[in-house]
Amino acid sequence: MKRVILFLGTNLAIMLVLGVSASLLGVNKYLTANGLNLGTLLIFSGLMGFGGAFISLFLSKPIAKWSTGARVIESPSNETERWLVNTVAGQAQRAGIAMPEVAVYQGEPNAFATGATKNSSLVAVSTGLLESMTRQEVEAVLAHEVAHIANGDMVTLTLIQGVVNTFVTFLARVVGYAVDQFLRRNDEQSSGPGIGYTVTVIVCDILFGILASIIVMYFSRQREYRADRGAASILGTPRPMISALQRLGGMAPGELPKSMAAHGISGGVAGLFSSHPSIEERIARLQQAQ
Repeated sequence: MKRVILFLGTNLAIMLVLGVSASLLGVNKYLTANGLNLGTLLIFSGLMGFGGAFISLFLSKPIAKWSTGARVIESPSNETERWLVNTVAGQAQRAGIAMPEVAVYQGEPNAFATGATKNSSLVAVSTGLLESMTRQEVEAVLAHEVAHIANGDMVTLTLIQGVVNTFVTFLARVVGYAVDQFLRRNDEQSSGPGIGYTVTVIVCDILFGILASIIVMYFSRQREYRADRGAASILGTPRPMISALQRLGGMAPGELPKSMAAHGISGGVAGLFSSHPSIEERIARLQQAQ
């Protein structure tokens, strides 16, 4: 979940910066100076949507390192680090990808993979995960993350995020223009967007963005199932991945960081915003594959 939060958070921040910059540079006024130009607005929305998504993708690895304090293993200093590097190297070879950077960070049980491309990626595990799982279970978690890289999940999520960002930007400004025209229907002297347009666009960006996140989270849950199957393929059996998931599911809630909270959510409204399916659902899918 951590890599998803990092990606979405960075993407949101970039979108806000681009939106404010567009307003300061007068782009919104240009779009509505002589009536709303839908063709120009669609191009603008695409640049905003995909621009923000791809910038956040290329910043994902350095931001992940900075935010978690992950230390890349340049030269293994102990037996555990050597095992981690060798294990990821073997899995990467079996998955047909370039060797990712391998990192360790201080924290509760967790792991993540990130990076702009399959050949420029990072796999990081927490000290809590290394301390609370057997090596077979850690190997399964590493295979899950390597499968994310091999599946191109970060790029896929970026494309999906770019599409929904485009629609959010487009629809927010269409609604903003309609509201602004309604509020100023008796004012024939003013030109360009008014305060009604600005306020409506900000509100719609937020509301539509929340709705769009449901779509992004749905695809995120599907890619978790794929990564679980990918781990089973890399290891030759789903049993280690099932064991690792059972270990995660059996941990006391207090031992899990907030970034792992989505593992316990299933069904209801909260499930729509979860980046991961429940542990039970993931185990059931893997058991069906045995």
